[in-house]
Amino acid sequence: MDNMPVDMPKFIEKAEHVLMHTYSRYQIVLDRGEGVYLYNLNGKKYLDFAAGIAVFALGYGNKEYNDALKNQIDKLLHTSNYYYNVPTVEAAEKLKKASGMDRVFFTNSGTEAIEGAIKLARKYYYNKNNRTDSEIISMNRSFHGRSMGALSVTGQPQYRAAFEPLIGGVVFADFNDISSVKEKVTDKTCAIIVEPVQGEGGLYPADREFLVDIRKLCDEKDMLLIFDEIQCGMGRTGNMFAYQGYGVKPDIITTAKALGCGVPVGAFAATEKAAAAFEPGDHGTTYGGNPFATAAVSKVFDLFESEQLLAHVNEISVYLVQKLDELVGKYDFILERRGKGLMQGLEFKGPVKDYILKAMDKGLIIIAAGANIIRFVPPLVITKEHVDEMICILESIF
Repeated sequence: MDNMPVDMPKFIEKAEHVLMHTYSRYQIVLDRGEGVYLYNLNGKKYLDFAAGIAVFALGYGNKEYNDALKNQIDKLLHTSNYYYNVPTVEAAEKLKKASGMDRVFFTNSGTEAIEGAIKLARKYYYNKNNRTDSEIISMNRSFHGRSMGALSVTGQPQYRAAFEPLIGGVVFADFNDISSVKEKVTDKTCAIIVEPVQGEGGLYPADREFLVDIRKLCDEKDMLLIFDEIQCGMGRTGNMFAYQGYGVKPDIITTAKALGCGVPVGAFAATEKAAAAFEPGDHGTTYGGNPFATAAVSKVFDLFESEQLLAHVNEISVYLVQKLDELVGKYDFILERRGKGLMQGLEFKGPVKDYILKAMDKGLIIIAAGANIIRFVPPLVITKEHVDEMICILESIF
């Protein structure tokens, strides 16, 4: 920009004329990132505690990650799934090892991973019963995505109402209430889908007993257990996947967000028992699992290991929780802190939008989860100094 100030309001006005109005965007234009900081077009610096909604686990500008993508660009971007390619097989091997699943299907997004998981569960039921009347139990307050299938299992009416009728065959139970789940089970139930930590629903972690009981219920009834790890997975809770911290293994998982650390990619993975339900032709994607996206996935797993990110998350999250709890004790307009690892939320007595805007003015990016919850999902590489900087800004606006 030749070091000249950019008229961001003018640029935003242009954007509003060309983009669909599906977001109430914040009035800044982001230009670049470095470490855990973002910069707008005029060079203003922001400490990022949103990470592109839990995506940029490695922060911005990681050289090894960037080099891996640059190298792949010069080799091969796309093949379609009619052929094999090396990055996809390597990425699948690493996801299989990290998750304990047996088979992997790469998608373009988390929503598509949910769609695939729903189809796999229904096909499993169909193969077993030769019927197409299957039902899925999902949780109230859950969020699984915006496509028609993902909306169908999203337990928040405000997202669903305008798009009914959805796919049908979905009933909702109460999160962390096993009796509510059992009441919904019928001989048509093919699967139960759960977020081990509800994100958009308000940063609610599952109780261990709840997940253990659901696993037992699925085993007794030969139903599949699906864990949505799109936001809470990939190290955010201190385990590679949140369910590993509970000691409960699902039949199918969905993952995305930090799986690619910025490259649009998702996946669903399954045990052999569940995955065997699919036959050639049952599911597919043109772009999913292309060598560019899976080169990113492969390098992400390498960097998680070489940089010992899980150990770091377990250490730094204790400090973040301590500092957030201090805020709860200090300000009576904050009701409580909830969350797990580096997936935390503060619930306020009233709306948080003004706090988010004031924080942005002072160089801090945070996001909401509902009207009255501030969500903290920073890059996993944050340090105590970054936590202190974030707390200092929050204190100045409180």
